Amino acid sequence: MCLAVPGKVMEIEERDGTRMATVDFGGVVKEVCLEYVPDLAVGEYAIVHVGFALQRLDEESARRTLALFEELGLLQEEFGDPWEAAAGQDGPQAQEARQ
Repeated sequence: MCLAVPGKVMEIEERDGTRMATVDFGGVVKEVCLEYVPDLAVGEYAIVHVGFALQRLDEESARRTLALFEELGLLQEEFGDPWEAAAGQDGPQAQEARQ
């Protein structure tokens, strides 16, 4: 599943002519392109999908959405460790062999 997740802009810089931000998604930090929301500022929240900030969001809505996603396990699904997820898919025999 690929979600649009709210995140808080922690830092902004320009890279090769593109506005990029370091965004915190409830403890998970990712790099995000700000070209669709060029006036977004440090400290503000945005809805992010596949690495692009799409829309500004107020802090209360962002926090409620992150809490709901966390409760439903969607943040782990979206940002979890891909190696751990892959290991869980190869069956009990492969998992036993690794132990």
